[in-house]
Amino acid sequence: MAAKPNAEQLHSIAEGIRLVTLQTFAGAGSGHVGGSMSIIETLAVLYASEMRVNPEDPDWKERDRLVLSKGHAGPALYATLALRGYFPKEMLSELNQNGTHLPSHCDRMKTPGVDMTTGSLGQGISAAIGMALAARLDGSDRMTYLIIGDGECDEGQIWEGAMFAAHHRLDNLICFVDNNKQQLDGFITDVLDLGDIGAKFAAFGWHVQNVNGHDCGAIQTAVNVAKNQKGKPSVIVLDTEKGHGCTFSEGVCPNHHQSFTPMEMEEAIENVKKRLIAAREGR
Repeated sequence: MAAKPNAEQLHSIAEGIRLVTLQTFAGAGSGHVGGSMSIIETLAVLYASEMRVNPEDPDWKERDRLVLSKGHAGPALYATLALRGYFPKEMLSELNQNGTHLPSHCDRMKTPGVDMTTGSLGQGISAAIGMALAARLDGSDRMTYLIIGDGECDEGQIWEGAMFAAHHRLDNLICFVDNNKQQLDGFITDVLDLGDIGAKFAAFGWHVQNVNGHDCGAIQTAVNVAKNQKGKPSVIVLDTEKGHGCTFSEGVCPNHHQSFTPMEMEEAIENVKKRLIAAREGR
């Protein structure tokens, strides 16, 4: 079995995903930039290190599952899947086009490698719980991974799911909360302050870890700790920045869905290219 990539290698992979994601947005002219940028390190860790998948057989029964409940971040997942070999990279030019295989929000009926149609926020946790329960009934050791947004945690369905998963001791379910402090309408603290998200999940009976969501090594370690938890589901709360790594998006509010000028995107892409070269050279 090939060795897992280390933190430095994962960082380089993440910058490669960020570059391709931005290049995909460039062709579309606008999109959900902010929330795509903030989960890229997590996607790099999952698809390059932790998930058991087979791009040549996307429907392989024993694969691990990913439910990207914050489905508007689909462009980051599409870039990841293309780089992982699920479909030709050229298909990324279809993003948001009529008749596309790559819609604005994830659709399992259209995109190879997408396990769940998402975008109606709050509902992904229910699908992920169903997948985890199905694996248990099948006697399978496959894992289910779930990515939700912090703004999405405004939805009551999240907490109903949290209670259900803990009650059924779903230790084959690992949830990531993209805690990027913003949602469509503004900052979380202004719209509906969530307080300590990790403490809330802990109160529902989950194993909780809080990590830097842009540190691939920290995410990788947290996933492996979560995999070793028995008798309870795990949540990894990611401390992230919405728009991270994109010069015209990070630190901006609102940046949920953005338009941009060709010059702005060119600058952002060149910035990522420089970081990618530095990462590959080990600087």
